[in-house]
Amino acid sequence: MPRELEALLGDLVIANRILAHEGVLDDFGHVAVRHPERADRFFVSRARAPELVTRDDLLEFTLDGVPVDPKGLRPYLESVLHGRIFAARPDVQATAHHHCPAVLPFTVTDVPLRPVFHMASVLGGPVPMWDSRDEFGDTNMLIDDVPRGDSLARALGGGTSVLLRNHGATCAAQSLPAVVFVCVRMKDNAELQTRAMGMGAVRYLSEGETRMASEMLMGERQLDRGWKYWRARAGFGGI
Repeated sequence: MPRELEALLGDLVIANRILAHEGVLDDFGHVAVRHPERADRFFVSRARAPELVTRDDLLEFTLDGVPVDPKGLRPYLESVLHGRIFAARPDVQATAHHHCPAVLPFTVTDVPLRPVFHMASVLGGPVPMWDSRDEFGDTNMLIDDVPRGDSLARALGGGTSVLLRNHGATCAAQSLPAVVFVCVRMKDNAELQTRAMGMGAVRYLSEGETRMASEMLMGERQLDRGWKYWRARAGFGGI
């Protein structure tokens, strides 16, 4: 296996562990990364709690969510979710789907999740809401087929985050460090916004502040700093 791919898959394991350690993922949720040499393939773990994911759990998929070689392992039911975002967004190299408890209140109310501090500018403004009932009526509420995956990708649009009504959230970005950054800051923002709303009227970031701060934070220097910090907190410090 090429060294670049092996290193990327190692980072995919670490991304799972980071998001579990930071309270974004629990026993459910998942992180995926696009194949660096084949844009029509991606990797995600077999169905396993993210904090337990190892290199041997990783499977390769087509963009329709079909395992290339399942190796006798059971995939996540929502693996296709990632594939359809990769299919719709050539710029996206990593995705995550989570049910972070701090974020869930914004999926069960009409209160928009909006950036309230500069680090959360990476959310890109008010986070759009995807409601499966709009196109599919009552379902099992999973994104487990291509039509629902495509619908979610349309709701995400060109942004980095989307809420799933009464379900959770999905984030997308240009790299594993970037998608981890977006996920953690979504959690932080949800906590801060909830606390601030209990104190009174909330001052949100302006459109210009959101755009300029996000462009800065999605730069290599800032992402590397955050990635190394969260790696260390998850037990992968190194030097």
